[in-house]
Amino acid sequence: MPQMNKGGKFAFGESDVHSDGRVQLPPQAVDEYRIASEGKVYLFTGSKITGGFCVTRQGLLLPSKLGHILTETPSLLHYEVPDGTFLPYKGRSYCWTDISAFGEITLTEEMMVFLHLKPEMRLLSIRSSDIAFTMGAKGPLLEKAAHFDGEIPQF
Repeated sequence: MPQMNKGGKFAFGESDVHSDGRVQLPPQAVDEYRIASEGKVYLFTGSKITGGFCVTRQGLLLPSKLGHILTETPSLLHYEVPDGTFLPYKGRSYCWTDISAFGEITLTEEMMVFLHLKPEMRLLSIRSSDIAFTMGAKGPLLEKAAHFDGEIPQF
């Protein structure tokens, strides 16, 4: 999917939160970030405006300028906390979860409550940086996508 407006954010598509918590991440985002290549991903809370969560993997986050997030929370770095357990760090919260080879994650009920998500919600996948992409749940970008006159892929 192209940018929704010139110079604007790039959206990969929309994904539904299924009743059992499954979320299929858009294939283009899965490929671009090689997000399923490690079998585990890190999720962290999205911005106050967009909500939802951001998705990255250790191979992108650890060598980046934000690698200190993992080195200063070794239980997250080494996947020692239970899957889906959010740990606070400098204003955001981080967890890890498994990801399938084709880019599907499952949010537990506790994760959904923590992230203010509900089954059947639609999330907009947005390119955030070269480290992570966002699965946004609210805000102006989702409003713009709802009124976009082009086609937005659904997953």
